[in-house]
Amino acid sequence: MADPRGFLKHRERQDRPSRPVPVRIMDFSEVYDRNERGIVQTQASRCMDCGVAFCHTGCPLGNLIPEWNDLIWRDQWEEASSRLHMTNNFPEFTGRICPAPCETSCVLSINQPAVTIKQSEVSIADEAIARGYVEPVLPQRLTGKTVAVVGSGPAGLAAAQQLTRAGHTVAVYERDDRLGGLLRYGIPDFKMEKHHVEFRIDQMRAEGTRFYTSTEIGSDITWDALEASYDAVILATGAMVPRDLGITGRELHGVHFAMEYLVQSNKVTSGDQVEDQIRADGKHVVVLGGGDTGADCIGTAHRHGAASVTTLAIGKELPSDRPDHEPWPMDPRVFELTSADEEGGERSYLASTVEFLADSNGQVRALKVAETQYNPDGSRSPKPGSEREIPADLVLLALGFTGAESDTLTEQLSLEFDKRGNITRAEDYQTSMEGVFAIGDAGRGASLVVWAIAEGRAAAAKVDEYLEGATRLPAPVKPSDRAISLTG
Repeated sequence: MADPRGFLKHRERQDRPSRPVPVRIMDFSEVYDRNERGIVQTQASRCMDCGVAFCHTGCPLGNLIPEWNDLIWRDQWEEASSRLHMTNNFPEFTGRICPAPCETSCVLSINQPAVTIKQSEVSIADEAIARGYVEPVLPQRLTGKTVAVVGSGPAGLAAAQQLTRAGHTVAVYERDDRLGGLLRYGIPDFKMEKHHVEFRIDQMRAEGTRFYTSTEIGSDITWDALEASYDAVILATGAMVPRDLGITGRELHGVHFAMEYLVQSNKVTSGDQVEDQIRADGKHVVVLGGGDTGADCIGTAHRHGAASVTTLAIGKELPSDRPDHEPWPMDPRVFELTSADEEGGERSYLASTVEFLADSNGQVRALKVAETQYNPDGSRSPKPGSEREIPADLVLLALGFTGAESDTLTEQLSLEFDKRGNITRAEDYQTSMEGVFAIGDAGRGASLVVWAIAEGRAAAAKVDEYLEGATRLPAPVKPSDRAISLTG
């Protein structure tokens, strides 16, 4: 294990330092800096190498956390990288944007701040890439079997990489002009710069994975034609149908889904020209929804130079400490101050939006908001007589997602969907059509990047077994495992 007395000698937790707020809101570069190697090693030494490592159960990937903490402390970075990549294809992604459920299940967190597992992960990944330890892994043999992966988000990329390494010929189809899915256009660069995505795409190309961009399956290529051309098809299309708010004034100019705003901003950050880009410069911005997507909107609005940013949440404020009904080692629902929140803005809870109010030009000028009341049947409604107005020039709906896009899938493949809007699938990730598999958000609903990677790896093993009769690929999770859904 790491230093046997590390958790006694170093009780203070030191996370990655962040750039000063006045500096970082001037650009879209990553908020956090790399910590000094000595600090990372000291923090890794706090890991107790528990007899029962509950951090393993907190992590959907089953990362070998105590092992790589020990290797960091011993300054064995290449071996640490090897251990990390045994369970995670893209640790530089999860080390930046995963909310780290492993840390809430860390045994040390019972009476001390948890081990900085997320910092250890991203430090290993960055150090390994910088030192040249991460190289293409070529298959030992080719099977002659072909697999199409539709969608290049984290689930699709993880499945494609695993299956390519197993010897199958894999083609990834992406309807956008660049690869990465929400990693590319949904997550702002201040959380994860896109050169990290490019590095992995280059690695996968060198391994033999083929990529096709600006190709929409169902339109450019029919689903039937795709299914007929490959031995197996994996649907990794995400859960991209946004939850709307059907109230008076929804049609006004200036009311947009969060992803409309974020995608355009990310395209411009990548160097594209976006006509009539939605921008927050000098505007009073209101964000509806308090999840990760809402935080991304807050941070982006600050960088656009918004006059004010207000976040409205319909429900109660989450507690700052672990509630009694979610004891360790559960992943508790608690309020966490994001880097975007640190940059400014106001947050209001128990706020129900009643109406979008217009000016004479059909542009939103304010929101009519009422206090949320909880009814005896458990439902929520606006409290009569509590209405007030909040100025708003730009309203961003970050209310979550309601499932996968279904039109062409039901018309061309006759796939089944559950009541939550997700593609119905069996324990082996296979849909109602033989040889067609659904993974990631498309099958489990909007969730975390770490779950997407875990499902991509697990489904790859099932597809490999379907094609070959057996598999040697690891399978860490199955569809029935608990989903971690996001509200925004």
